[in-house]
Amino acid sequence: MRNYIRDKTKGGCYFLTFNLQDRQSQLLTTHINEFRQAFKKTKQRQSFELNAMVVLPDHVHLLITLADDNDNYANIVANLKANFSRQIPKLESENISPSRADKKERGLWQRRFWEHRIRDDNDYKQHVDYIHYNPVKHGYCSQPTEWKYSTIHKLISDGLYPKGWSYSDIDDRFTLYHD
Repeated sequence: MRNYIRDKTKGGCYFLTFNLQDRQSQLLTTHINEFRQAFKKTKQRQSFELNAMVVLPDHVHLLITLADDNDNYANIVANLKANFSRQIPKLESENISPSRADKKERGLWQRRFWEHRIRDDNDYKQHVDYIHYNPVKHGYCSQPTEWKYSTIHKLISDGLYPKGWSYSDIDDRFTLYHD
């Protein structure tokens, strides 16, 4: 295994992705109210600003800006996962390995997550667009505004996105490799 070193920048802006263990699951959207509660609880205890988010049936993308004295986005992800998992009854399909059982972990989430520190305004814009276009990319809807579980609706109401924003507004060359 490669020894991966995560970026740790206090006050940094980060794009984060975390996935359910079962990538065919629809647990996150089936239990969207529980996810919203988990997010609310995490936000109350952690110091960060939400810039953009989309919740899909089996994974979440978010873009957050940490407080100036904080570089611990891993703790935010861990709290979101744990707060959600505590609200969900044990599932028959949940595969709990001996390693997970030893650590008293559920089998809902993949252990790891993807992180990318945002480097500049263009990087920020591309990742926000990617987040909001993701439900279309995965075939859940034909326009980003059709997906209910996305911050695009707030960004449109705040005037930061045009009302009819769509894929044609995205740079075709932008792709990420972790979906």
